[in-house]
Amino acid sequence: MIIPFDSSSPVPPFEQVRSGLATQINDRSLPVGTKLPTVRQFAADLGIAPNTVARAYRELEEAGLIETRGRAGSFVAAAGDQSRRRAQQAAADYAHLTRKLGLDSAEALSIVRAALDEGKS
Repeated sequence: MIIPFDSSSPVPPFEQVRSGLATQINDRSLPVGTKLPTVRQFAADLGIAPNTVARAYRELEEAGLIETRGRAGSFVAAAGDQSRRRAQQAAADYAHLTRKLGLDSAEALSIVRAALDEGKS
């Protein structure tokens, strides 16, 4: 499994791992049921601390993209197929709310961009 990783990037290592795996899960290059490497193995492959990979795995599990099955390991979850649908529903709910609040589209999009940019830091 190859994810883009740059040790000199200002993006924290756990976020590079998390977003790299999330992208591959969402674009289905990592299909449902795919077994992920162990935390230690993945950390060794990337040359980073195991706790960094463990944090990325925890966040992916919280998002429903992967599931951990005890000693059997971590796998791409079936819920990962639903991420786009969940994001679309959240966007529809947000659009409904901003209309109710009287915000125009430009201002609503500006709020979303700011929230997305905030998540990068």
